[in-house]
Amino acid sequence: VGICFLACGEKSDSFTREERERIGHLEEEGIMPLFLVTNRVDSLFLRLQAKEFGKEDVETETFRVLRSRMLATVRDSLNEGVGIAAPQVGISRQLVAVQRLDKVGEPVEFYVNPEIVYFSQDSVLGEEGCLSIPDRTGAVYRSKEIIVRYRDELSFEWRQDTVREFTARIFQHEIDHLNGILYTDYLP
Repeated sequence: VGICFLACGEKSDSFTREERERIGHLEEEGIMPLFLVTNRVDSLFLRLQAKEFGKEDVETETFRVLRSRMLATVRDSLNEGVGIAAPQVGISRQLVAVQRLDKVGEPVEFYVNPEIVYFSQDSVLGEEGCLSIPDRTGAVYRSKEIIVRYRDELSFEWRQDTVREFTARIFQHEIDHLNGILYTDYLP
């Protein structure tokens, strides 16, 4: 199988067969099934520490399909969100999509291997929900300002961005998913 990928023009990467099957192919665009805490196996999966992407991974068609399908999933009009992490669609990899409410047009942007390198001491209590925790919300304290560091998809160089207010909350929520943390862990 690996020889076919190399011979067929697909770059070598670290996606597993199971991940490839779950991600699908370009002609299968559309929403991906969400992993839910109401399913025991899904719930255990959501608690895993997600693996980092390598440069070779983000240069593949598989990665492009994953991005496209995650975007379709978070924008699903029947269950729309402001962010999504790859583990929520069964891919335990460090990729999040965040609706940038702090930018003109409020685009959904993707971040590879993101990490928060600064949390402000100033925090605020706010209501959160989660696509993986249906029909529930809760009030959680989050830092009002963060600095997020991530890999640029094209150059794979490190970049960073200072983010504030509700968009900072989205980043904190989604990056928690990469570390097996759910917002409900912060509830009393």
